[in-house]
Amino acid sequence: MASEDEGDRIRRQIESDQFNARGIEAADRKWLDEAVRAFRRAIELDPDSAHAHDNLATVYSEQGQYLLALKEYLEAIRLEPDSPTAHYNLACFLSAQAHEMAVEEYLAAIKLEYDYPDAHVNLGLCYVDRGEHDKAIAEFRIACELDPVDLGARQELAASLIDVGEFAEAIRHLKDVLKADTQNADAAIDLGIAYSAQGFYAEAERAFQVAHQADPEEVLAAYHLAALYAAWGRAPEAIEMLERALTIEPDRVRTWVDSDRMFDGLRQDPTFLNLFRGTST
Repeated sequence: MASEDEGDRIRRQIESDQFNARGIEAADRKWLDEAVRAFRRAIELDPDSAHAHDNLATVYSEQGQYLLALKEYLEAIRLEPDSPTAHYNLACFLSAQAHEMAVEEYLAAIKLEYDYPDAHVNLGLCYVDRGEHDKAIAEFRIACELDPVDLGARQELAASLIDVGEFAEAIRHLKDVLKADTQNADAAIDLGIAYSAQGFYAEAERAFQVAHQADPEEVLAAYHLAALYAAWGRAPEAIEMLERALTIEPDRVRTWVDSDRMFDGLRQDPTFLNLFRGTST
């Protein structure tokens, strides 16, 4: 016969399961506040109920309370470390919400200390990942105003300006970056892209050459030189640089060339075709 303490524990577990079931039903009906109350009560009755913590985490996630959700997912795993479902649910949460959580935390940091350039830069990078380029540009501008000598912020601003077609302003920023850091291959590549987009091929060539000389193994420098020469009608140089790019990262380069219209003028060139024998270019 179970002791009084053991009987009370079993009773509380049964009652906890009942509240957990109510929470599931409420969540299914999208009554999220009611679901939260039910799952919390289930946990009060049985703090070791991993599935109640897991279910509460899911509802918190739906409500946009990401830190609370993460806390509950981790607690569920602590209680049942061998549960594949618990690990799976946490993985789904992280894959879907990590950027949202990061944005919330950067915004919180900025609210507490507005003059925090790194927070603005990293928030801008989160917006870039989400494709929200206008918001990214706004954050990069703030970072540049707060720290005018931060070349990284200036470079990220330029990259986002290129994404929205603001090439002239991007060129100004990138020229400033390269003036301070003449061997910055990434900035030189971006500068070449901006010049090329505006039809300034000679300027683009000089920028890409800076990047290529700074890092001969940088595939993007070789590739963009090849694309530029192809669009410019300089077939032999295009082939030479494309061959160089293919020796660095053949699979990526083949994929890029396949959809890059700058190479359209070369697609019937026998030398070009020979480079891609057996591929679908």
